[in-house]
Amino acid sequence: MEEQPLHSQSAPGPPYNPVFQQSLPNSNTILVLGILSIVFCWWHLISFVGIVLGIVTIILSKKEISLFNANPNQFTISSLNNVKTGRICAIIGLIISIIVFLLVSLFLIGFLATLPFWGMLR
Repeated sequence: MEEQPLHSQSAPGPPYNPVFQQSLPNSNTILVLGILSIVFCWWHLISFVGIVLGIVTIILSKKEISLFNANPNQFTISSLNNVKTGRICAIIGLIISIIVFLLVSLFLIGFLATLPFWGMLR
């Protein structure tokens, strides 16, 4: 009986070297900041924090997406999805924060403008 080799011979060429993909450097940070921009959008003075977080997140996500587009095989799709989700959350948080900040500010300005009128009613 002839012994079969344990490893079959493959086609000649360079040895198999799998490419290990890594996640985008700030993907989790962008996701967390996007979620926090929604969390901080509901109160007047804190909505300013939501505005800042939203702007920072959008800037960071733009850099990460351009980094992914430059080398798409180097990074994982899940990290790109984290960046896109964080960006969407940041846009939503930014819009709501601006609306809340403007409406409450206008309400306070209107209320303060009518204070002399309330003094005349006594």
